[in-house]
Amino acid sequence: MDVILLERVAKLGQMGEVVSVKPGYARNFLLPQGKALRANEANKARFEEQKAQLEARNLETKKEAEKLAETLDGQTFVVIRSASDSGALYGSVSTRDAADVASENGFTIERRQIVLDQPIKELGLHEMEVVLHPEVSATITVNVARSAEEAEIQAQGKSIADIRAEEDAEAEFDIAELFDDVGGAANDFDDEDERAAPIEDAPAEDDEQPDV
Repeated sequence: MDVILLERVAKLGQMGEVVSVKPGYARNFLLPQGKALRANEANKARFEEQKAQLEARNLETKKEAEKLAETLDGQTFVVIRSASDSGALYGSVSTRDAADVASENGFTIERRQIVLDQPIKELGLHEMEVVLHPEVSATITVNVARSAEEAEIQAQGKSIADIRAEEDAEAEFDIAELFDDVGGAANDFDDEDERAAPIEDAPAEDDEQPDV
C-alpha cells in the first residue's frame, strides 16, 4: 500500500514522501496515529494544502520534545519486582511499566514511545530508548530490583551475583570469627585450669645408704 507520510518515520521516510508499506502496518499504525494518508490524488492535494501547517506543527512539537529530552535523558527509574536469588523475575517488566514509573516521577510518556525489543525478565539496570518525536529521542534506565536497598546497590554498578558473593563472604567471615572466638575461649579455659592446678613437689633424691 502506498501512503503519504505526514511526518518523518524512522527507517521509512521524511514528511511528504510517498512510500510503499505493508497494508497491515498502514492500517494498524500509520493511518490511525495520523502519521500518513493513503496515497491517492485527493490526499495528495490535501497534503499540499496543509503542508505549511504540518511543517509548523512539526517544528513546534519538535521544540517541545527537545525541551523534554533535556530533562528526561539519562534519568533512572526504579521498578520493584519479586525475583529468585538468581535474579530471574516472577513475571516481567514491560513498556507500560516503564511509562507508568516515569509518569509517577513527573514525566509524561506513553508506552508506545518506548522502544523495547522484548519484556525484561531479570533484575538489573536496563536502558530504553524513548522516542519523543520522529527526530528527538532520549535514553532512560530502568533499575529493576527486589527492594529499594538492592536498587541502590545496583545503581552503584553491582549485580545480584556480586551482592550474593558479598553476602556469602560476610557469612563465611562471621562463621570464621565464631570459631576463632570459641577456640580462644577454650584456650583461656585451659590456661585457667593450668593456673588452678596444684604444683606437685618434685620427688626427693634417694638418700645415700651407708656402707655396710
